Amino acid sequence: MDERQLRILRELGELGSVTAVAEALLVTPSAISQQLRLLQRSIPVPLTEREGRRLVLTAAGQALAGAAVEVETAMARARHVVDDFLDRPDGSVSVAAFHSAGAAFFPLLLRGLSAPGQPRLALADEDVEQSRFPRLTREYDLVLAHRLDPAPVWPRTVAVTTLLREPLDIAMQAGHPLASRPRLHPADVADQPWITVHDGFPLMATIDAIAIAANRRLDIVHRINEFTVVAEAVAAGGGLALMPRWTTRPHPALVLRPLAGVHARRHIDVLHRPERTARTAVRTVLAELRRAAESIRSRDA
Repeated sequence: MDERQLRILRELGELGSVTAVAEALLVTPSAISQQLRLLQRSIPVPLTEREGRRLVLTAAGQALAGAAVEVETAMARARHVVDDFLDRPDGSVSVAAFHSAGAAFFPLLLRGLSAPGQPRLALADEDVEQSRFPRLTREYDLVLAHRLDPAPVWPRTVAVTTLLREPLDIAMQAGHPLASRPRLHPADVADQPWITVHDGFPLMATIDAIAIAANRRLDIVHRINEFTVVAEAVAAGGGLALMPRWTTRPHPALVLRPLAGVHARRHIDVLHRPERTARTAVRTVLAELRRAAESIRSRDA
């Protein structure tokens, strides 16, 4: 049995005929009869009987019709709860981000959504391999992920909003001999010691592209994923590194120089399951992320 069948039974008890029920529900009498037959198959005792030319409810049918009132009331309450959940502007929204995106976007989100009645944020850091970002959409409403410019696009199972297409620059000590050059090429940096991320993380594809363009293997001496730690290692003379231009904090002992000759740019995207944006609160946070991205990008203007 389902809610619609129970409603038909209830209406039959009140209106007294299949024709009247069909008119009330704006369907044909044959459709009403079919639903009554389907309902009867799931009940071991008769629900209706003929009384002259009329089809009326048996005692069992009247009992079930009474229960139908409770079912409809419960379903209406459930729909109201769902509608309230979807429409509530101050609902909880979980957001995960890899480290540098979290450092750049989380403070802007917290400040931008601090007024009463705004969504309640639940923030988390998730620094994972690129292939694992879509899986995080099971656990979080919104996931800030990154991929390199030529990398494969995200799977169709997730919805994607691109926030930034961020250049990747070469970071070095302020006094480094290459710091005087306005732009660098792979051949300029290939003979230097390097600090890179671990294998499987997006920036490694650009490191590999530099090595291919320079026709030599890079000397990778340190593997560090967290950019704030990378910055300190570069400042201490540990080597060169790729650093995002906009989402890492400026370091007084470092300079960043653009890299020519290879694709050196990453996408910062928001991934989510399509149904998540049915909620007003999630749409509000997504819009705030877009505004934050504009603010981050404008710093370079």
